[in-house]
Amino acid sequence: MNKLLKKILKIILPIFLGGFILYWVYRDFDFSRAGAVLLRGTNWWWMSFSLFFGVMSHVVRGWRWKQTLKPLGVRPVTSDCVDAIFVSYAANLALPRIGEVSRCGVLARYDNVSFAKSLGTVVTERLIDTLCILLIAGLTFLLQMPVFFRFFAETGTKIPSLMYLLTSPWFYVALFCVVGVLVLLYYLLRMLSFFERVKGVALNVWEGILSLRDVNNVPLFIFYTVLIWLCYFYHFYIAFYCFQFTEHLGYLAGLVMFVGGTFAVIVPTPNGAGPWHFAVITMMMLYGVNATDAGVFALIVHAVQTLLVIVLGIWGGIHLSLVRR
Repeated sequence: MNKLLKKILKIILPIFLGGFILYWVYRDFDFSRAGAVLLRGTNWWWMSFSLFFGVMSHVVRGWRWKQTLKPLGVRPVTSDCVDAIFVSYAANLALPRIGEVSRCGVLARYDNVSFAKSLGTVVTERLIDTLCILLIAGLTFLLQMPVFFRFFAETGTKIPSLMYLLTSPWFYVALFCVVGVLVLLYYLLRMLSFFERVKGVALNVWEGILSLRDVNNVPLFIFYTVLIWLCYFYHFYIAFYCFQFTEHLGYLAGLVMFVGGTFAVIVPTPNGAGPWHFAVITMMMLYGVNATDAGVFALIVHAVQTLLVIVLGIWGGIHLSLVRR
């Protein structure tokens, strides 16, 4: 019974957390405005171009994953690696962070790849991704420091008093985000402790982690990594051109919001729903976009990108079952 309750909570809590944050962000929002923009104010040619980069980010990640698996003595089918990525991102919508496990399960089933070893390569990927976003975030902060200083100077923002902090809804949004991250870290630590107890599995995971040392074509690996993050950025940035109220925003504004949104999805909610909206809306207002338009942008773009993840996940599952049955 306890195990069943834990499984239910793992599914419900991320949805509740995302729903709570979305409620606070959009509690006074005019949804008719979003509907009007969706039907008559969205340039779907630009949106399609943005979605192309979203698809390519997954495809290139699949190519890079196959490259890191090669030193382990396994050669999975390229399409299986890509389909596994598609399925993993869709699985994250149901249960955040389960995608890393599900894609390893796909290769174990269809290509007889050791689950533990492939999981080690995923750990390596996440470490590299963390390094990349930290580098991008540091560069963005250095380039856009005047924007933040100007914002505080123009608004006269000061450190709020304790009473104001406790009565601000944003305090509770941030608090829920912190709690969500802590819960995620707790489960990760429990997973690591499990691997420590099972020595054979731990050794295989470690072997997968070290596979990066033996990658044959390091320049190609670096090229794939850069291409993945360029696709991520353009997947977000090109969406600016879909709306008249954001098409004037430049690359640096896109970088600021991209970095903020990337950090926001660390909070374990389905596809970052809630924290991502909060981060993008808040930062978009730094560049003169009014709160309503910023809310419309975040709502439509996140919904379309989430739909893409679902469609790719369905495609990946069907393609695997038909081609590799």
